[in-house]
Amino acid sequence: MRPRGRRDKNQGEVVAALRAAGASVIDLAGVGRGCPDLAIGYNGVTLFLEVKSPGGRLTPDQEAWFSQWRGRAVVIRSAGEALALIERMGV
Repeated sequence: MRPRGRRDKNQGEVVAALRAAGASVIDLAGVGRGCPDLAIGYNGVTLFLEVKSPGGRLTPDQEAWFSQWRGRAVVIRSAGEALALIERMGV
């Protein structure tokens, strides 16, 4: 397992959009080992987001993390997807 993660180029845009919408955002990209890039809080709900660039795939560590996690965690590819997700889920 890789000890530290890296940030996709679109992550800053996603974080800015979520914060502008009123979400709390914690950057977890440096954790690595399959952990999603972001933890967001909105309307009392916490959600983990893995930010991928268009066409990007999960690493084996990320696939393992997602298969074992029993909470809310989603892969998104744009700020628009992140905003639609919190709206659609009522988070």
